[in-house]
Amino acid sequence: MFATNYSQIIQQIEAIDPIEYGKSRNYIDGAVTKLSPYISRGVISTRQVAIRTLARGFEASEIESFLKELAWRDYFQQVWIALGDKIDQDIKQAQTQVSNHQIAQNIVEAHTGITAIDQGIRTLYDTGYMHNHLRMYVASMACNIAQSHWLVPAQWLYFYLLDADWASNALSWQWVAGCFSQKKYFANQANINKYCHTHQTHTFLAIEYESFAGLAIPQALQALTAWQADTLLPDYQPISLDSALPTYIYNFYNLDPHWDKHRAANRVLLLEPSFFKKYPISPKNLDFGLELAKNIDNLQILVGEFADLSKNISEKTIHYKEHPTNAHYRGIRHAREWLFPQISGYYPSFFSYWKKCEKYLKNLMSNHN
Repeated sequence: MFATNYSQIIQQIEAIDPIEYGKSRNYIDGAVTKLSPYISRGVISTRQVAIRTLARGFEASEIESFLKELAWRDYFQQVWIALGDKIDQDIKQAQTQVSNHQIAQNIVEAHTGITAIDQGIRTLYDTGYMHNHLRMYVASMACNIAQSHWLVPAQWLYFYLLDADWASNALSWQWVAGCFSQKKYFANQANINKYCHTHQTHTFLAIEYESFAGLAIPQALQALTAWQADTLLPDYQPISLDSALPTYIYNFYNLDPHWDKHRAANRVLLLEPSFFKKYPISPKNLDFGLELAKNIDNLQILVGEFADLSKNISEKTIHYKEHPTNAHYRGIRHAREWLFPQISGYYPSFFSYWKKCEKYLKNLMSNHN
């Protein structure tokens, strides 16, 4: 379902229809790009996608919806940078009507009785993909109908997603749960039927929106499970480093094959057990990342901690890309390629962030001329 060869990924960028995307992206069969796994893994950047798309002759004004979706990803990353591990907690206000810190068993088992949601969960397990609108439906069901605190359900979804990005995932769940937004997000059966092309009736979601306020937890969502998982990291042979060369560190969030590509260097994919203990992912997810890593020439893979690696080489020769999960790295830090590099820091809402970004749309347009 998702190519891992870099040239095919670039072809996928070129095939985007950003205008149709803006019209149909909320539908389960809409013109979505499916580029998020490559952006999340750092293979491509939001800026790269935007500039390549604008270079095909589109005006920023006619593809604003598409550019906004790219900006959402950067926005969530900026919040993560600013707040750090605080994004693991309710940010703006506490989630209300929380009766448990687990997840409904029938959500995990894809037996909720809502056809579109159950099919979406099965597709997630099979492919690592879930349409963004379905993610909102699942989050609303887990948090606002089954009354689970958002954290465990968010970890469950992250575990399986090929585009696993803790900032986008955790903050989206908080938005749905009403602790990173002004109100909770609900979707009734009519809404789900419209965007997923289903025709269900007489389900526990077949109600009007005003009825959600007093809705008891449906029987289908009452059984809970204390979901948890571990990452199964592979075994690799010890690596060999040339002390005369700099060492470039790649990781789960940076698999950019063009990063200083023409510079002679040791190139190491660092898989830290401590990182994957905190942010566990499925075997399918790990395998996808390892396949993407094959685009990087002469890459060696090390399962170990940064501290173990840095014992053997000078920090002055270590290069890495900025990310909230590698604040403990030491060496020469490289900036990521942001959609709007002029904008950084915490903004309390995407609207306030985007208002700042709009000032630099012309700069983005000029980059492809």
